[in-house]
Amino acid sequence: MPWKEFFIEREPGFELVEKTNVRKITYAEAINETFHQMMASDKSIYIMGQGVDDPLGMFGTTSGLQEKFGKKRVFDTPLSENALTGIAVGSALSGMKPVYIHNRPDFLLLAMDQIVNHASKWNFMFGGKRSVPLVIMATIGRGWGSAAQHSQAIHSLFMHIPGLRLVMPSIAYDAKGLLITSILDNNPVIFIQHRGILKHKSSVPEKMYSIPFGKGIIRRKGKDVTIVAISYMVIEAIRAAEKLEKEKINIEIIDPRTLKPLDEDIILNSVKKTGRLIICDVGWKTGGVGAEIAAVLMEKGMKYFKAPIKRVSSPDIPTPSSYILEEKFYPGMEEIIAAVKEIIK
Repeated sequence: MPWKEFFIEREPGFELVEKTNVRKITYAEAINETFHQMMASDKSIYIMGQGVDDPLGMFGTTSGLQEKFGKKRVFDTPLSENALTGIAVGSALSGMKPVYIHNRPDFLLLAMDQIVNHASKWNFMFGGKRSVPLVIMATIGRGWGSAAQHSQAIHSLFMHIPGLRLVMPSIAYDAKGLLITSILDNNPVIFIQHRGILKHKSSVPEKMYSIPFGKGIIRRKGKDVTIVAISYMVIEAIRAAEKLEKEKINIEIIDPRTLKPLDEDIILNSVKKTGRLIICDVGWKTGGVGAEIAAVLMEKGMKYFKAPIKRVSSPDIPTPSSYILEEKFYPGMEEIIAAVKEIIK
């Protein structure tokens, strides 16, 4: 069946987390449904990764897939990330559409040679005649004391590499639409999901649809301060905005959805209105996503600012495992509120 026959266009004005006339499912359920629909429609798609056939199904995202599509299209992988990524790259070059799922992005560090030196560069080196339609997925975020080697948010590393797409949805609706776009794209895509939003529900049509890369969205309209929130920080920013509204401080929240390509215009247009910008990221501060967005805005919109840009992000230390220390390490609503009050002085 041609793709266009079951794709629907993105609904205009679908800006909020909820839509009353559409069923609500969790982020994990949206990912799982997408896999089922895409694999049923295209036999070249297969899923590999440590634990994809586990009873828990990678937080529920791969549940039922091996039972439906068999062990040749959904299979567990050994602890050899660089070699297995090389296999995925080779199969993509041969016409397959692999989805390689990692429990944690820390494991991607073991596959950087294949991701950075091979997957990202084949299309360029061969003048567009060869492509690598590979999706690499990983889950970040606070867990159960995962500590320094199993809870790193390293997405900014991939933002630095030409040839890669970087996708970080914050709600179930976007997760489905962007995963479809990622699987169909001829470029390698790094798809990062956050553990904190896997059970979060939002309105998701059962019918298949795509969301284009490089198109951010306004999650909440406001006039006093622009907040660019990445992944789970969208939820924390909304909580902060609701509290600040009681103090007559009006926040506009921008969700970029994809970091590469980045929708620079939606952020710039918001800053033209508010004159203030806070960037909330789920990763480290130094050399992070916030630094890149701040640089872009300074280059293109310095004249609009009434106050210096502020960043809310994780401190530049390895992630602790202690629950008490985790409480201090991970930023959230309170840190956002403090940043807003400082920037509007």
